[in-house]
Amino acid sequence: MTSTRPISDEPDEMSEAVPSQSPESPVSPVLAEVVRSGFVEGRHRGSLVVLAADGSVEWSLGDIAAPVFPRSTNKPMQAAAVLRAGLDLAGERLALTAASHSGEPFHLDLVRTMLTEHGLTPEQLQTPPDLPLDPAEAESYLAAGNVRDPLAMNCSGKHTAMLAASAANGWPLDSYLDQDHPLQQLVLAGVREASGEDVVHIGTDGCGAPLMSLSLTGLARAFRHFVLAAPGTPERRVADAMRAHPEYVAGTRRPDTWLMQALPGTLSKMGAEAVQALALPDGRALAFKIDDGANRTLGPILARVLRRMGVEDPVLERIEDVPLLGGGARVGEIRAAF
Repeated sequence: MTSTRPISDEPDEMSEAVPSQSPESPVSPVLAEVVRSGFVEGRHRGSLVVLAADGSVEWSLGDIAAPVFPRSTNKPMQAAAVLRAGLDLAGERLALTAASHSGEPFHLDLVRTMLTEHGLTPEQLQTPPDLPLDPAEAESYLAAGNVRDPLAMNCSGKHTAMLAASAANGWPLDSYLDQDHPLQQLVLAGVREASGEDVVHIGTDGCGAPLMSLSLTGLARAFRHFVLAAPGTPERRVADAMRAHPEYVAGTRRPDTWLMQALPGTLSKMGAEAVQALALPDGRALAFKIDDGANRTLGPILARVLRRMGVEDPVLERIEDVPLLGGGARVGEIRAAF
């Protein structure tokens, strides 16, 4: 991978919506190992589900029924809600609505353009001030004399679309992140429909938006729903835009972009706290969550799962290569452990 820094799509956030595990909760299986100088110095536990083309569970590890916060893997469903609200977006603009963008210049330029197109200003964004998500972009951004800004936050495309949809409907703009806001009620309905299950917890995401819980099975089912949706539906429009413009969904140095570029028809989205969801064009899908939130594990685990699903492509070597350094030299790796 280009960067050894763990990829995180949102700031850490605390929520009281989900209780901690009870002492009787089963211990999750080890999904990844940290290997340094030939010695396993750490292990990352989690749960994982793979759906067959017909939507049934093909295989799984750990607890795939317990609710988790999907974090930014919910963004396709949030983007579909914006379309259901009547906002007519397509192409790069719709892809950016479902994005955890890296903060590259073309991302920030399009956010500014979208704000202007809908008569909005950056000051109306309720994203927390942040630096670009991509480490290289953050360095360039700071070197240019910039400071943390709501527009640079990786969810600014989504928030711009939410504001625009609210303005088009005459809904309040200052409360567009409230759970009871008409737009957020559309998001909730869309999450339920796509996943085929109820939302049992609602928290607050790192960007401030309402965060609907799902089981890993429900999350994988939702991504399957998007790739198999009928042409012209909000879900299919979102999936098509993301797959046609993956660089706007993530960035030029991000695994989601690489996967969607290399594997035609694939829909891939990561989320903070080590959540990943993906659907192949034939309806097979997967979702997993690492208990300790280590995003550095996502690439190695995702590559291992895709190989078990019969996918073979050089991009898998690219996303699974997460080196450990010692004295500036490579001395180990993060590897899948199943």
